[in-house]
Amino acid sequence: MTTNVDKTGGGTSNGANKASGPADANPVAKDAVTVVDPRLLVRQEGFKGYLTEFGRKMRSGDLGAVPVIVGIAIIWAVFQAKDSAFLSPKNLSDLSILLGGTGMISVGIVFVLLLGEIDLSVGSLSGLAAATLAVLNVNHGVPEGIALIAALASGAALGAVHGFFFAKIGVPAFVVTLAGLLAWNGLMLQVLGTTGTISIADDSFVRDLTAHYFSQLIAAYGAATLATAGFFLAQFLDSRRRKAVGIPSRPLSEILVRTAVLGLIVFAAAWRLNEYKGLPLALVIFVAVLVILDFVVRRTSYGRKVIALGGSVEAARRAGINVVAIRISVYSLAGLMAACGGIMIASRIGSASQQAGTGNLLMEAIAAAVIGGTSLFGGRGSVWSALLGMLVIGSISSGMNLLGVANSVQYMITGGVLLAAVVIDSVSRRTQRSAGRG
Repeated sequence: MTTNVDKTGGGTSNGANKASGPADANPVAKDAVTVVDPRLLVRQEGFKGYLTEFGRKMRSGDLGAVPVIVGIAIIWAVFQAKDSAFLSPKNLSDLSILLGGTGMISVGIVFVLLLGEIDLSVGSLSGLAAATLAVLNVNHGVPEGIALIAALASGAALGAVHGFFFAKIGVPAFVVTLAGLLAWNGLMLQVLGTTGTISIADDSFVRDLTAHYFSQLIAAYGAATLATAGFFLAQFLDSRRRKAVGIPSRPLSEILVRTAVLGLIVFAAAWRLNEYKGLPLALVIFVAVLVILDFVVRRTSYGRKVIALGGSVEAARRAGINVVAIRISVYSLAGLMAACGGIMIASRIGSASQQAGTGNLLMEAIAAAVIGGTSLFGGRGSVWSALLGMLVIGSISSGMNLLGVANSVQYMITGGVLLAAVVIDSVSRRTQRSAGRG
């Protein structure tokens, strides 16, 4: 119980002296119990405390990435039991490259979902970006670097157009992006012209984005070491900052355990990739983008504004956040990431065609973000959702292709997984509200 120094007599008082100030207007009872943050007690109880905290989070609906991680483990176990080639170095390497294209598009979708909105145009924007790159570079001889910048800029600019009509004019995002889906698909067909398909040279930089491997053993193991050390350093510095201001922080023992688990995963992945051709450049690019954008979401004022806006538009406006600017910037970022994904896909298949951006690409990009744990209701999610969700979708596709299952069955199963993810999200939010946390 706090005491106040009596400036007149040098003694102490428990708040009975009315002259000591307005803070004494509500004296503290003698039997009052100091409230301690339960997270501090968890740290004091060791691993038993963590188990208790984990159970409390599960009961309150704070599931985090647990459902999707368990799902990936089950999917991998089932397919490996059915066909031992599933976890072979070649199949895992192919899967890691497959993540890049659709995963990039899904990262942009994550930002839009954080706002509580949707973007149906990203598939068409990805195809248009690939067509723009191919036409400028192959048909008109524009240097590859300039053509690449132009393609990325087109995606960002058209995404900003969607954001302008939504944020400034007030047109619903669903309508604006649905119009974009149709319009940019038509523009892509116009850009490609009568040729329909434009091949990308095998020796080009764009082709190397998915065709190049770092074959030296040190490359994969070095990347694994860098990832593990970077994770430890980030966690340690975060814990030290929290401790310095007196808020709950992770003890060194927990950080070491987390780092050991991550290290086991990434070094196992490095070992399997080195068994084939080595570390794919496409995987390096995708993970680098995730790390950068994860920092933007969690460590910058811009990321906090995006999440705040998804939580409550009116509250964000009253807090002084420029709602229009944030919305436009998010849709511009989604367009940029769609262009990145389209170029990665064109690199993998070696061409830009009239089929680019069509089919189930849009649905897979949205499904990956949702399956990975990003809420459809806004304000909750992580860019790592794109990676986790794509691992689920890519694993299902890869495993069923190995087993010779028809595409129709794959679509039905992927749809079921998506529905399960949305149901889990809805139940989780309802449970958190019941527990007073929503």
